[in-house]
Amino acid sequence: MQYLACVKNTHQDCRINVTATTEAEKDPFLTALGERLKLLRARRGLTRKALAQLADVSERHLANVETGVGNASVQFLRQLCSVLNCSLAEMTGDETASTPDWLMIREILRGRNEEELARARSVLGELFESPVSETARRQRIALIGLRGAGKSSLGRLLADEINAPFIELSTHIEQLAGCSIAEIHALYGQGAYRRYEQRALEELIRHYPRVVIATPGGIVSEPATFNLLLSHCYTVWLKASPEEHMGRVLAQGDRRPMSGNREAMEDLKRILESRAQFYSKADKIVDTSELSHEAAFAMLREQIRNGQAG
Repeated sequence: MQYLACVKNTHQDCRINVTATTEAEKDPFLTALGERLKLLRARRGLTRKALAQLADVSERHLANVETGVGNASVQFLRQLCSVLNCSLAEMTGDETASTPDWLMIREILRGRNEEELARARSVLGELFESPVSETARRQRIALIGLRGAGKSSLGRLLADEINAPFIELSTHIEQLAGCSIAEIHALYGQGAYRRYEQRALEELIRHYPRVVIATPGGIVSEPATFNLLLSHCYTVWLKASPEEHMGRVLAQGDRRPMSGNREAMEDLKRILESRAQFYSKADKIVDTSELSHEAAFAMLREQIRNGQAG
C-alpha cells in the first residue's frame, strides 16, 4: 500500500519512499541482481535512462530493480539482456559468467560440436584433475542407465566372471548416511542426497582399484559426480526401451512406478530422453532391448573384453 500511494507522488519522492520502507526487507538475491545489472550497464557505458529507452522498459522499474526493491519478470530481464549483449545466466549471477576469464572461455566453447566439446573436457580434466592411468581406469567398471536396465543382475554376473567385487552404489550411499535413500530425500533433500552420492563414489574409487559398480540412474544429473565416474571408471550404458524398463521393474514385483500415476510411461520416456545425451558419454553402450538375460550378459561380457583389450 505504501508503494501504491507513493506512485502518485513525484518520481524522486517515490524512489525515496520505496527505498526507505523496504531497505530492511530487501531480498539478498534481488539486491545482488541489482548490483550485477548496474555493473553490466556501467560496462556498456549506458545511463539508466538510455538503457530504459533502448530496452523499451520503465525507467522507474529499472531503478527499483537496480536498488534491489523491484522484482523483475523474465521478459523484463530478456529485454535488458538484448541491449546489454549478455545472457540471462550472466544477469542472474551464474558462476560461468562471473569473471572475464569465464566469459572468454565460454566464448571459445560457444557453437562447438559434441566431439570438440568432449575433447575440450578431456584436456581440462588432464590439466586440473589428478591423473588416472587408462589401465587403472579400466579396472573399475561402472554400469549406468535407468532402473530396470539390468545393472544389478548383469553387474553381479560380470563381477563373478572377472573375479571382482560387486557393489551397489545406492547401498553404499545408505551405509554412509546411516539411513535409507528415501529417508535422505525426506529428511535432508535432494541436495544432501547428491552430496552423499559423490562422497560414496569417492570412497569406492579410493578403496577399490578393481570393482564392478551398479550406479543409480540419476548419477548423470550431477556433473561433478558424473565427471568423477567417467574419469576413474570404465563406464557402460545398459540401454533399453522405456517399455522394457517399465516391464522389468513391474516383473520384479514393484508396482510403485504405476501407482497413482497414469502418465508413468510418459514420465519415464521424458526422463530417458533428458538423460540420453549424458548416458551416451559412456565408453560402451549395450542395448539390451528384446534380448534375453543370457544374451544381454553375453553382449556385455564381449564389450568389456573388447574394451579391456583396447
